[in-house]
Amino acid sequence: MAKSAGKVLAEPGEEFLFYEQPLIERMRTFMRLEFLYQQLLYNAESESDWASRATIATLLDILAILSRGDVRNDVHKELDHQVSLMERFLELPDVDKKRLKTLLGNLHDSRKSLLEAGTGYLQPLKESEFLSSVKHRSAIPGGTCEFDLPVYSHWLRQPYDRRKQDLDVWVSSVQPLCDAVLELLWLIRESGQPTDEIATNGMFQNMVKKGEQCRLLRIGIPTGSALFPEISGSQHRFTVRFLKWTTVESRAVQTTRDVSFQLSIC
Repeated sequence: MAKSAGKVLAEPGEEFLFYEQPLIERMRTFMRLEFLYQQLLYNAESESDWASRATIATLLDILAILSRGDVRNDVHKELDHQVSLMERFLELPDVDKKRLKTLLGNLHDSRKSLLEAGTGYLQPLKESEFLSSVKHRSAIPGGTCEFDLPVYSHWLRQPYDRRKQDLDVWVSSVQPLCDAVLELLWLIRESGQPTDEIATNGMFQNMVKKGEQCRLLRIGIPTGSALFPEISGSQHRFTVRFLKWTTVESRAVQTTRDVSFQLSIC
């Protein structure tokens, strides 16, 4: 069993790399969307045809996630929850009301954008014959090469400005929801108060206190460390094992020494 080092924060200025583990399905979905959306925005700004291919592939992945279940409703519920929290915080003394009002404004803007997009926000993507053909052929390894999908090859050979017009239209369909997800994840991460902990013999186990909300774990280790955390658990308890990596040819093994790290329960 690991020992807690108490509620002492890390030294000011010390740099950490953070590893995260979602503990509920909603957080897993949000973090997958964040991961894909960041790729989407990055590749959409590159002029190469390979980047445009990557943008389309990522857009189709986002569409697949948003087409399963009611993600839009989950985002609405989370926005409402965060608005309720912020409004309660405003009633407390000695809080930064100006900052809280700014955060509340961002949440209200996200909620308004989602409402304006409507429940049919994915229809332009689903009804696009061009995207449907790319999606169909993408199920086959190498299925979007020139002889399989000449219309796609022709589009990729258009000047970047022309391709960018189409990409902007498609990205705009998912942008309100994805922007809201990024805003929510930032708030959830900020809700965790980091503490310094010690993993005895490379392992740390913890029971979540009754009444404490645990939806996302953040593990911080000093930059340059040869170790990385393997996190498993649920909303009620979790385990962190620190493994040492050497090369891709060898399997990572748990360290046997005590490891200092930062823990945030969000």
